[in-house]
Amino acid sequence: MKRVLITGAAGFLGSHLCDRFIKEGCYVIAMDNLITGDLRNIEHLANNENFEFINHDVSKHIDLNGELDYILHFASPASPIDYLKIPIQTLKVGSLGTHNLLGLAKAKNAKMLIASTSEVYGDPLVHPQTEEYYGNVNPIGPRGVYDEAKRFQEAITMAYHTYHGVETRIVRIFNTYGPRMRLNDGRVLPAFVGQALRGEDLTVFGEGNQTRSFCYVDDLIEGIYRLLHCDYVEPVNIGNPDEITILDFAKEIIKLTGTTQKIIYKDLPVNDPMQRQPNIDKARELLGWEPKVNRAEGLKITYEYFKGLTQEDLNKVEHKNFDEYVK
Repeated sequence: MKRVLITGAAGFLGSHLCDRFIKEGCYVIAMDNLITGDLRNIEHLANNENFEFINHDVSKHIDLNGELDYILHFASPASPIDYLKIPIQTLKVGSLGTHNLLGLAKAKNAKMLIASTSEVYGDPLVHPQTEEYYGNVNPIGPRGVYDEAKRFQEAITMAYHTYHGVETRIVRIFNTYGPRMRLNDGRVLPAFVGQALRGEDLTVFGEGNQTRSFCYVDDLIEGIYRLLHCDYVEPVNIGNPDEITILDFAKEIIKLTGTTQKIIYKDLPVNDPMQRQPNIDKARELLGWEPKVNRAEGLKITYEYFKGLTQEDLNKVEHKNFDEYVK
């Protein structure tokens, strides 16, 4: 039985990865310090004999007994609300946390996959974005703490592969959605749906001409699983190239939710990327992967999940555990 360590396991993507590796017959060690994670995302696995949870901050030393086959590093604040409020922790999990986990991979002779992001491209001057594009990132801007943490994460991962021979994989994740997203995490899909469910106007920043490409979570997890098991060590984009403007997306959400609220406009945030569309030629060629779930189908499933949340979840403004980390 393969033993897998998944960090950020109580988060949106981490919890879905736990499900996938349990389904594949692996023993899953789930690690999370619950700054932005939620134990409800993995409570259905609590009694599974092939699953264990460890409450730990990967930015601190990791001591893990037993053999380990795979490490999937998904621990990180991943939305603007998170990393703008806890910038130091965001930088630490991408740097110190990655360093600790690469050291663990080296010691255990484990293969390690890191979750990078389309944010390494910044506000891109190349469209769609290929893996060869170096990006247009402001390292001292408000988003720099996340963007540069991920860029450093890629660099140290490649260094461990090159100089220590650690088997590594790098996935660059584009906008992903689905059940278990935090409704209050600041990203556009849960923000729009949350506003619709609360009867609020939908907030579009700028004129809404900026674009995003949304990938359903099941498709993303499949791509990550295939990348882990291939022999390609350089970054690979995983996302859905079906691009849409934020304004048109807001209109889709209004139609989906049946809200009678209107769209209002606010100033565009600093360094907000104007375009996001992955070039997935590498994923198609190397992994035989491309997204299968269309946006209409995925949004319907996601909306049903959000409708099932409690009123407390709908009205929650920020995560309860933030304050102890903002020091």
